[in-house]
Amino acid sequence: MPIYLALKELWRNKGRFFLISLVIGLITTLVIFVAALAEGLGAGNREYLQKLNGELIIYNRNADLLIGFSQLARSKLAEVQRVPGVREVGPISFSSVSVLLGGDKRLNVSMVGVEPGKPGEPPVLAGQGLRSRSGREAIIERNMALRTGLKVGDDFTVKSTQAAKDQFYTLKVVGISDGRQYSLQPTMFVPLLTWDGIRPTAVVNESKGELTSHIIAVQLENPNDLKTMKQRIEDQVAEIVAVDRVTAYENTPGYSAQQSTLNTQGSFVLIIGTLVIGGFFQIQTLQKVPQTGMLKAIGTSNLTIALAAIVQIIAVTTLGVLLGGVATLLLKLSFPPTIPIVFTGNAALGGIAAIMLIGPIGGILSIRYALKVEPLKALGL
Repeated sequence: MPIYLALKELWRNKGRFFLISLVIGLITTLVIFVAALAEGLGAGNREYLQKLNGELIIYNRNADLLIGFSQLARSKLAEVQRVPGVREVGPISFSSVSVLLGGDKRLNVSMVGVEPGKPGEPPVLAGQGLRSRSGREAIIERNMALRTGLKVGDDFTVKSTQAAKDQFYTLKVVGISDGRQYSLQPTMFVPLLTWDGIRPTAVVNESKGELTSHIIAVQLENPNDLKTMKQRIEDQVAEIVAVDRVTAYENTPGYSAQQSTLNTQGSFVLIIGTLVIGGFFQIQTLQKVPQTGMLKAIGTSNLTIALAAIVQIIAVTTLGVLLGGVATLLLKLSFPPTIPIVFTGNAALGGIAAIMLIGPIGGILSIRYALKVEPLKALGL
């Protein structure tokens, strides 16, 4: 009986309920978009560090876990390598340059200097890894490949500002990796010595002395022995601090504040959605008070009326979620790769589950009001 009553009313007032479903669809789209934006912006900041092929990351102790302020001498690399339990280490350095795309077009990218074959060099999906410590070659990640159209074997030109003058360097794409953005920019990986020669400097050909790196990636012989190895490395190597990958990317400038802001926006969207959906069903309940009173007058139980209202709410919410999901999918197909929005299964399912939950929550008040309707008063007697 509850299902029959609910579906009968839905069919007789299908235009009204369809408009409610459209509103729920828009709320669904907004919730999924906020979640996808948080994922996209977060991935742009953490992607490289999160996928780094090392369990620990070494910083200079005085850098406060800020990569740009961390400087580690080459001697630190050897000291960390000698610590028992360390399998392999790799120096990593970061800077930004521009890739010329023809005409006046250019693309700002992150340039990461790594040692070939050491932790820090990404695995390639196409082509091969870096072969020389000083070769003019590069591995580009997927986002850079999509935005530049570069393929394995292509040459491209990099512009770097040195001593207030633009210097140009030609590199060859030897491999393409999966998505490994750093600092919200498309990223390329070059040998550390090549990075040292290309990176922007205050003076052209300035004497850099001992080659330094910003951080050191550490692979452990036993990855499960993370806490013990962290303490051992800090005890045996002076003036450094070791952290895991999660701690490293959470301390990327702006990452935590950015994620907190977007998560707060998502929470407000859900609260607003609850109020909007609750308001619609409350109005719907007020408009059918006489009908509810008639049902009670002929002996319909409160349980039947409540179940009919719940079926209506779930049906309308489900239709709205389906409409929102389809709209989101169509919009996703129209987005260029420059927009930092990443739709993942977890984010989409989380948004859908949230909407399916706030639908009944928003309709609770209307159900409670319907149960309190007095038959005689509702019929004006």
